[in-house]
Parts: sequence; structure tokens; C-alpha cells
Amino acid sequence: MKKFFTAHPQTVGETYWQHMAVALSFAGALFGAAVAALVHAFFPAWFEKTASAKITSLHERMVCNRKKQNMGKGGGC
Repeated sequence: MKKFFTAHPQTVGETYWQHMAVALSFAGALFGAAVAALVHAFFPAWFEKTASAKITSLHERMVCNRKKQNMGKGGGC
């Protein structure tokens, strides 16, 4: 049963608790982006680039940084 909680975090070089903290930080950021997108839907002049900028930032943080870790300093997106 322990493997159920630890197998995936190990594949990304994290403990269960580290992975939980990272995942919750992403959830909070995505929630904020969703709220910005919802407000933008009704008021197009507000939050014009907030949600897309957050998604780009999260992609950089998750995918590109992980590639850099795996490839050394010269890697990335």
C-alpha cells in the first residue's frame, strides 16, 4: 500500500510530502488562474493575460525545470 503513495513521487525525485506540497502549490496557482479566466469571460478588459501567463509559468516550473535537472544546466525547453 505504501508504494501506492510513493511510486509516482519517486519518479520525479520527490518524497510523498514534497510531492504533496508541489502539487498543492500548483492547485492553488491553477485555481487563481481559473478565477482570473472566469472574471475575464465577463469583463474582457480585466485579466487579459493573467491565466495564460500563469499556465506558461507553471509549464516552465514543472516541465522545463525537470528537463534541466535531468539534462544538466544546458538543458530545458
